[in-house]
Amino acid sequence: MHNAEGKFNAKLTLELLTTKGVTVFCAPPTAYRMLILEDLSKYEYSALRRFTSAGEPLNPEVIRVWEEATGKAIHEGYGQTESTILVGNYFFMDMKPGSMGKPVPDMTIDILDEDFKPSPPGEVGYICVKVDQPPLLGVFEGYLEDPEENARVFQRGWYSTGDKAHRDADGYYYFVGRGDDIIKASGYRIGPFEVESVLQEHPAVAENAIVASPDPIRGEIVKAFVVLKPGYQPSENLIKDIQEFAKQRTAPYKYPREIEFMDELPKTVSGKIKRAVLRNREIERKLGKGGKSSS
Repeated sequence: MHNAEGKFNAKLTLELLTTKGVTVFCAPPTAYRMLILEDLSKYEYSALRRFTSAGEPLNPEVIRVWEEATGKAIHEGYGQTESTILVGNYFFMDMKPGSMGKPVPDMTIDILDEDFKPSPPGEVGYICVKVDQPPLLGVFEGYLEDPEENARVFQRGWYSTGDKAHRDADGYYYFVGRGDDIIKASGYRIGPFEVESVLQEHPAVAENAIVASPDPIRGEIVKAFVVLKPGYQPSENLIKDIQEFAKQRTAPYKYPREIEFMDELPKTVSGKIKRAVLRNREIERKLGKGGKSSS
């Protein structure tokens, strides 16, 4: 499913999926975002039973386009390198747009605050797993030779994933972002995934990443790194159009005050966007390597 240079080939992937008897397909959101840029109507999906996604949250707009074209939903799952799947959309349950589903039945999982106390429905907290009830399967024992980190993430019988989310009254979980990805702008706390999902609906946006960028007045501002769809060119007018698009679909303080166009976003080998790379680049660009104002 990759070309000679090792890059993901969306067209080849669709051809293999629909002609080689594949019944279940799992891919990271990056792959699905590239797949929907192809003409999905050219392919026959009747042999495929399930589509799943993991690695990072999948934007609702991508899910909508995929289901309209294939007639089948994408079932998201959430887990970590440190664990197996912890939350998921199972084939027997109804799905909610933007939700990563419900906790797996054999674990005690909850949304806790920084003091490891339960957060009420609708309030953002950390996804935590109860680890003092043996036998516990599917969660690591700890980080090798790192007692400080282990002491931080294992507290009061819980393991904190470091990922922030909230759940609704029906028990469905909604991903907000890594704890260190949360943007603190003028007193507001902004989760990058929500803004990314809004920008993903813009007709010119193929892919985007939202990070915090240092600002002397607001502390941090929302910055968007955007990869454009074929046929679109970077321009100041397009920046303004994307910003207005975001303002109309989310709270005014969440729109990206800066937008930078890129040919591609930095990613891990598994296709996850390296937001930390983009965030650190912004810190160096605005504050210098020492992390202090360069003025």
